[in-house]
Amino acid sequence: MLTGGGTAGHINPALAIAKYIRQRQPSARILFVGATGGMEEKLVTQAGFELKTYRVSGILRSFSPKAIVKNVRAMALLVSAMRNAGKLVDEFKPDIVIGTGGFASFPAVKSAAKRGIPTLVHESNVMPGKTNRQLAACCTHVLLASEDTLKFFPQKEKCIVTGNPLRDGMEFSGRAEAKASLGIEGPLVYSAWGSLGARDMNKMTAGLFALEQKHGSTFRHIHSTGASGYKWMPDLVRELGVDLEKCPNIDMREYVFDAPTVMTAADLVLCRAGAMTVSEVCATGTPAIIVPSPYVADDHQRYNARSLSDRGAAVYLEEADATPEKVFELINSLLGDPERLEDIRNKALGMAVFDAVERIYDIICKYAG
Repeated sequence: MLTGGGTAGHINPALAIAKYIRQRQPSARILFVGATGGMEEKLVTQAGFELKTYRVSGILRSFSPKAIVKNVRAMALLVSAMRNAGKLVDEFKPDIVIGTGGFASFPAVKSAAKRGIPTLVHESNVMPGKTNRQLAACCTHVLLASEDTLKFFPQKEKCIVTGNPLRDGMEFSGRAEAKASLGIEGPLVYSAWGSLGARDMNKMTAGLFALEQKHGSTFRHIHSTGASGYKWMPDLVRELGVDLEKCPNIDMREYVFDAPTVMTAADLVLCRAGAMTVSEVCATGTPAIIVPSPYVADDHQRYNARSLSDRGAAVYLEEADATPEKVFELINSLLGDPERLEDIRNKALGMAVFDAVERIYDIICKYAG
């Protein structure tokens, strides 16, 4: 049984684990458990796995009247979810339960631990989420993406550093080969800001396009707006005087479906600091300008970004400082310094963990017989 939800950063590691289990043991029975109405309803079912859900809600860290009312309702939902999770555990009879974070994972992992079933929680961020910190006391092991996370868990004897499972195709296979497969010559910049807090960074990128057009930049720029950004960003780009038809070096898309290849081919990536993004930057050895989102719980993206930048494996930039002019200057400075790019690339690759899913699978087999 795998459980987690709320964001893709919680769901995708669980999917990577499930796919690897199915690859190694096709007869394995796999059940996902998540929140009703959560992103997992789309991602898990699209991946072809069975999903059961219950209603849960996060707790607001405030004592305002509105927050108190919401938290009372959330606690009532938690009591109901614990009952439903217990029934699911009793019916499915899992050999092991693996939680990958988000409040949706709490009821299933807690219910399994109460029944003496082996339980694992996987923490993909450097700063652990509240749910995983709470579950650490009752689970069998805590699996960590980074050694930097050890200091946040008093139960160090339970912690095992495994790395983050990577999605299919996300591995360093050669920049020249990846670039050739895309038919791209010369420097390539790839930017994507995710969904949380992407609006301001998409606005910054529109301004960056204007500077690229004005100065006739020599690098190719592929940008993923995301579904929300694609509804308004093309209009903003036109308002700024950018004619994409006359700027062949600018390629603005709603989604980049071949993201593993594009990231591998890129000479530089502009991105947020979600746990999986950071892991993929390392796995592809792509030099990155990382702008952590200030809108996430516990400011965890700042910790993720610092884990790279403090080791020279990425360039750190605060969102408040990420103006089009500053970013344009930084891009040109980095692209004009091949030795620095190579140093960043080597340090990022040095932090990569390519066999995380195999490590996790071995632990699962140990406890699931």
